[in-house]
Amino acid sequence: MNDLPAYIASLLGRRINLPEIQRAVIWASGDESCISKLLAVVRAAEIPASVNALWVLTHLQPTCANKLQEAQNELIDMLLNETHTGRKRMLLQLLREQTYDSEHIRSDFLDFCLSKINSECEPYAIRAFSLYCAFGMCRFYPELVAELEQHLEMLELQSPSPGLMSAMRTVRKRIAKLRR
Repeated sequence: MNDLPAYIASLLGRRINLPEIQRAVIWASGDESCISKLLAVVRAAEIPASVNALWVLTHLQPTCANKLQEAQNELIDMLLNETHTGRKRMLLQLLREQTYDSEHIRSDFLDFCLSKINSECEPYAIRAFSLYCAFGMCRFYPELVAELEQHLEMLELQSPSPGLMSAMRTVRKRIAKLRR
């Protein structure tokens, strides 16, 4: 955190609230070097600072999405090795907003997402974000869309939260659009 301005480093190292997150977002918005510094904190820092840095990244404006898109593989690698539930959720939230290339779909990430959709031991947010990410990758291949639909059918047999039900409906609508 040596590369960060003192007030941002101080912010990330302690418990923070939404107005403080918004100040950090203003600092980082539109500056790819600031986003790179936040990603470095996510990679290297202890849990409170890395969680706070991820929280800032999830609040960045869509105009900052290019730098995060460039870091897609790194974000996926972090996710696949993550054990902290909050960090997993925010990494998936960042990955949900990204686009996926049909030629370079990571099977390890797709398998991760598909395995989380029906995992009742995972929080609903992780399951919903996994569903969105899985659709983002599956949509290019009819056989993968069929597999995703099987996961959706299994999910309907559970008692999903309203948020997870909303994610299911959204993905079903997107699948229907693919078939038109």
